[in-house]
Amino acid sequence: MNILVFDIETIPDIEGGQAIFDLKGLDDKSTAKAMKHIHQQKTGSDFLPLYLHKIIAISVLHRGMGDDMGKALSVKSLGDESCTESDLLKLFFEEIDAKKPDLVSWNGSHFDFPVIRYRALKNMISLPDHWSEESDYYHHDVKYELSMYNPDATAPLDHIAKQLGYPGKMGMDGSQVWDEFQSGNLQGIRNYCETDVLNTYLVYLRYQLMCGESSRQTIDQEFTLLQDDLKLQAQNGQTHLEAFLKAW
Repeated sequence: MNILVFDIETIPDIEGGQAIFDLKGLDDKSTAKAMKHIHQQKTGSDFLPLYLHKIIAISVLHRGMGDDMGKALSVKSLGDESCTESDLLKLFFEEIDAKKPDLVSWNGSHFDFPVIRYRALKNMISLPDHWSEESDYYHHDVKYELSMYNPDATAPLDHIAKQLGYPGKMGMDGSQVWDEFQSGNLQGIRNYCETDVLNTYLVYLRYQLMCGESSRQTIDQEFTLLQDDLKLQAQNGQTHLEAFLKAW
């Protein structure tokens, strides 16, 4: 097993919105409100198109097994609160280059990766190896693999996680990220993103069992390994991971 579970959190691209909709002169809050209003009038939804999302957090869970990795397991948000969007994108692809994992996401093919590509374009990041059809990694979008790529059959991660006995969303969801960012709670957003990758990983393990790619014994061992890691991080002050462990 060598996988990297990933998730991103985004806010409205204020700079892009001001340029596209001629909103120069408005403050950030007013610009975001106007962007959402314009899009809602056009589509009936205030969820902005993917090219108008700016990445503010990327969290990953790496699980490696083998002679070169032992039983590596880590959960983290990339960089720190001072990182720019460009920094986060570069760190994400450095993780992929260093570990050469299969990638795992929930809705990554329909949200996270398209946003990542738009933002790499915006930030002038050149990564030709990652855009080629011959790229080394395989991407499991668990949401769409479970639904057999039928958009009418998809489900929210929160619902599936809770249905399987896992914590699901804790204290925040995607609709609250912009308000939390405006209030200065970037650390809370990064913590929330980490719990999303934990939920995704737990669902992925069950999916592997269902597909016959793993055994119940192996899955139980993976659960124990993760619980031990969360306990260790909780002792080091990671209270959101302690809360996740208790909820689990």
